[in-house]
Amino acid sequence: MMRFAWLQFRNQAVAVFGGLAVFAIILAITGPHLVHLYDTTVATCAAHGDCSTADASFLQNDRTLQILLDGLVVAVPGIIGVFWGAPLVARELESGTFRLAWTQSVTRTRWLALKLGVVGLASMVAAGLTSLMATWWSGPVDRVNMSLYTSFDQRDLVPVGYAAFAFALGVLAGVLIRRTVPAMAATLVGFVTTRLLFNHFVLPKLIAPSHLSFALNQESVGGFGQMNGGPFTLFTSTPDIPNAWIYSAQFVDRAGQLLSSSVLTDACPQLGSGPGPGGPGGGGVGIGVHNAGPVPTPARDALHNCIAKLGTSYHEVVAFQPASRYWPFQWLELGIYLGAALLVVGACIWWVRRRMA
Repeated sequence: MMRFAWLQFRNQAVAVFGGLAVFAIILAITGPHLVHLYDTTVATCAAHGDCSTADASFLQNDRTLQILLDGLVVAVPGIIGVFWGAPLVARELESGTFRLAWTQSVTRTRWLALKLGVVGLASMVAAGLTSLMATWWSGPVDRVNMSLYTSFDQRDLVPVGYAAFAFALGVLAGVLIRRTVPAMAATLVGFVTTRLLFNHFVLPKLIAPSHLSFALNQESVGGFGQMNGGPFTLFTSTPDIPNAWIYSAQFVDRAGQLLSSSVLTDACPQLGSGPGPGGPGGGGVGIGVHNAGPVPTPARDALHNCIAKLGTSYHEVVAFQPASRYWPFQWLELGIYLGAALLVVGACIWWVRRRMA
């Protein structure tokens, strides 16, 4: 039965792993050149005092390949679920060939378990190899960007969990729907929806964020104005915390109360009283602390005076995840998706044994 399961899957496996091999060759050719550019430009930029220009120039190298590689890592788990998971059982049910298999000496449980084992393991290996290639090749780019969490779902361990879950979800869709094309569509919708909901509602709450306090001054204030026609407010300037995941940045007093528009208006009435970007009817982002040129000097001075006045009572509080929690997040999310995949596989086996005639 194991040999038969492999023979059924062999052509798909050869096509996918052959494609990954070709991609690996491309990365092996271009990767050392990228490392050389990093060592000769970015790594030595401090000595020349022009790191911003060096970083910007370096990031333009192989830009198309960077985008393609990151997109491939994101897409592979979904593709696996749609094209490997959904048809695995749905095609057998749709064509009726499952009846022949179940009349042989192999039980339906073993029949399904072997299929899940062979293709499921190949799915995780394919996603893992893709992530490994992307993590290795993009190493210099990630060091320049200094933003670990921006590429979190395209690096290291979590793509393996995505692939396992997408594959299991596809198999379950095929078992329940019994038709290949509708099962493929349901898998894609279910996987994308799950990823979006998890990233928005679950992932940020897995570990409580850390907090840092900064003085309310011209460095922590980004500007003043309105957002979407709302009340006037001071805009925070997000601090530079390398490789951190910034949740929020807010101005609060010593009691932890947010800086309200009424307090701002009472303390700095001059900000909203005159014409210009920060005045009535501005409706946009307003004026910035370091703006020059078209912003009138009195408006800039008024904002600077307001910052000095509020700085005696308010400060900026930043909620964030530090770089040291990157790997705990990786392991937690991997474990959650693998656990969800096992639950879905269990549901598939139960349905085939108990509910499928």
